[in-house]
Amino acid sequence: MTEQTETLTGPADASVQIKREGYVATVTLSNPTKRNALSHWVLEAIGAACRVCERERMRVMILKATLQHGTWSAGHDIGELPLDGTDPLAHGSALEAAIAALRHAPFPVIAQVQGSVWGGAVETVVSCDIVVADESARFAMTPANIGLPYNTAGLLHFTDRLGISAIKTMFFTAQPVEAEDALRLGLIDQLVPSERIEAQTRELARHIAGKAPLAIAAVKEQLRVLSDMRALPASALGRISEIRRRAYQSPDFREGIEAFREKRPAVFGGGEGEAQTVGTVQLTQALRVD
Repeated sequence: MTEQTETLTGPADASVQIKREGYVATVTLSNPTKRNALSHWVLEAIGAACRVCERERMRVMILKATLQHGTWSAGHDIGELPLDGTDPLAHGSALEAAIAALRHAPFPVIAQVQGSVWGGAVETVVSCDIVVADESARFAMTPANIGLPYNTAGLLHFTDRLGISAIKTMFFTAQPVEAEDALRLGLIDQLVPSERIEAQTRELARHIAGKAPLAIAAVKEQLRVLSDMRALPASALGRISEIRRRAYQSPDFREGIEAFREKRPAVFGGGEGEAQTVGTVQLTQALRVD
């Protein structure tokens, strides 16, 4: 079976390798100096890899990472998050574009996960079609640790796999979900021993690649469209935008980033004065009798 490998190289030692074997492509992320953080370049390279796989008529793509100190990916590259009051997760962001590439790819994407997965990398994994992991896998949604308000599109991607209660627990506590719990909750689809994960993931990919690709592509696209059929009224979107804006323009967001860089616990004020005023206004409106 013909095997071809190409490597996209980025800043410092970041790279994304694309290995094609038959109709199966294995895309391997590597950003060692930053524990495989999802920098803008890495996210753009994920999109580029999806386009290469589509152009080469791949039928399945495996997304994996070279383990860095037990980490699959540390999530967003904190150093690239803006602190100038602009939305760090705005529509059209690099993370959103990479996830869209995975979800719109006309072939199944299998995430092969070993080690810990943090923040935006968790959304990347749950946006893949199938997740295979070993016992070392653990998933933590940590935006609350740095005061980052997650966006609606990202939360909706979690609802495709998890119940609301599980999503709340992950986002409110920022605590890691261990592999067995992740399997129970639906974060992962197959939990396999570490010594078997490479072989089992390839076996699954080859099995799918042997099926009718056009039929599978049609099913994937229909399921994507059905999962996206959750229209929100303009008033709700406006309110969500305002709540998020207050968070990423608050001193808490800057404090969270600085505390992360200084490796110390963050001390969040919560915008106490503003929050009290807003709460008073809302309570007054709720008690008003016209």
